[in-house]
Amino acid sequence: MRPCTIDGEVIASNADGLADFELLRYRRRDAAVTLVAFDLLQIDGRDLRDEPIETRKAELARLLTGCQPLALVLNRTYDDPGPVVFEHACKLGCEGIVSKRHGSRYARGRSSNWLKVKNPDAPAVRREREEDWRRATGGRA
Repeated sequence: MRPCTIDGEVIASNADGLADFELLRYRRRDAAVTLVAFDLLQIDGRDLRDEPIETRKAELARLLTGCQPLALVLNRTYDDPGPVVFEHACKLGCEGIVSKRHGSRYARGRSSNWLKVKNPDAPAVRREREEDWRRATGGRA
């Protein structure tokens, strides 16, 4: 593999093949773990952050061709409108989606070029709300 910097997230998959944060959180050894690659920031010493997202994703797809399945995978890109993708993600029980603006350059941290929308019914999101509530109230009802 060529030297590169990839933006991605490690996920553990449950029996249905869906990402399950609890499997990672509690370090379940029997979970299938995969690095889902979202973006390619640098390759062979060349900085790609100023390139459009489509260029970075195409280069990332070429880089990952032939990688071991279930070890490192390219995050799938959808051309459907965000609300349609989000609706399907919720039906599958996914935590949510991240949408990136076509032609956008890479920006570290939060950016107006991308939007993260969480599924309020996903277990990880519910747990996050409960933890926020406990912190805010000191656990008092």
